[in-house]
Amino acid sequence: MLSADNVSVVRGTRRILDRVSVAVRPGEFFAILGPNGAGKSTLLHCLAGSLEADEGAVQLDGRALSSWPARDLSRRRAVLTQSPSLGFAFTALQLVLIGRSPHMGNNPGRIDLRAAAAAMKEAGVAHLAERSYLTLSGGERQRVHLARVLAQLHSEEASARYLLLDEPTNNLDLGHQHLALSAARRLTEQGVGVIAILHDPNHAVAYADRIHVLHRGRTHAEGAASEVLTEALMREVFEVAARVLREPQRDRPYIVFWPGNRSTLDDQPERRHSCSSP
Repeated sequence: MLSADNVSVVRGTRRILDRVSVAVRPGEFFAILGPNGAGKSTLLHCLAGSLEADEGAVQLDGRALSSWPARDLSRRRAVLTQSPSLGFAFTALQLVLIGRSPHMGNNPGRIDLRAAAAAMKEAGVAHLAERSYLTLSGGERQRVHLARVLAQLHSEEASARYLLLDEPTNNLDLGHQHLALSAARRLTEQGVGVIAILHDPNHAVAYADRIHVLHRGRTHAEGAASEVLTEALMREVFEVAARVLREPQRDRPYIVFWPGNRSTLDDQPERRHSCSSP
């Protein structure tokens, strides 16, 4: 299990995170939602081990994250940050193979090459293998980095692994957004725990097992989508006008938005119909 217990991060007089606790199990897709400035990326960096909390504890399998050797930790968790960049003219395949660094020696072996090829296919970038990273579009670069972290987590060991995604749909068109989230979802079938910061609540509904909503640095709600994503929450946390409908085929909520702010909803007639799955 990857967990944060009463974690706080303080910058000056501001508490960016204020006693936030989360626990993510192997094989679970855990989505973090919240408005800009809510502390989502800060929480993810604490869970990744790249930021030390001022208060509280972060643990991997009951052991303090800070006590894990870097190589061992890199075999157990991979992180895709917002808008990752690279200034070198590596090919896409070479960049993906960087994800295999915790597992291989000086040169990639057959297992590493197979893992990289499978990850590139999963991320929809196999055809870009020999292209220079610097010639790729923003969306193509994002998917190559996704393939890199997928390759990093490829392992024949039975230990629990975790994938941390900070807004993984950045720069992606609609089809590739779902390709990326579907790839992450399939990892959970292999026992990988996925923690993803998402902006679209309907993506969280479609892919996540549990949702954690942050607001002003604190936990506002956590649970299944049907419990968490209410019209009241959309008004209070996101300040948007929305109706929460039911998608009948899978018996799950689906959120429809109106232009304008939360007051717009007061002028809308009650809608009782359901809409189809995205």
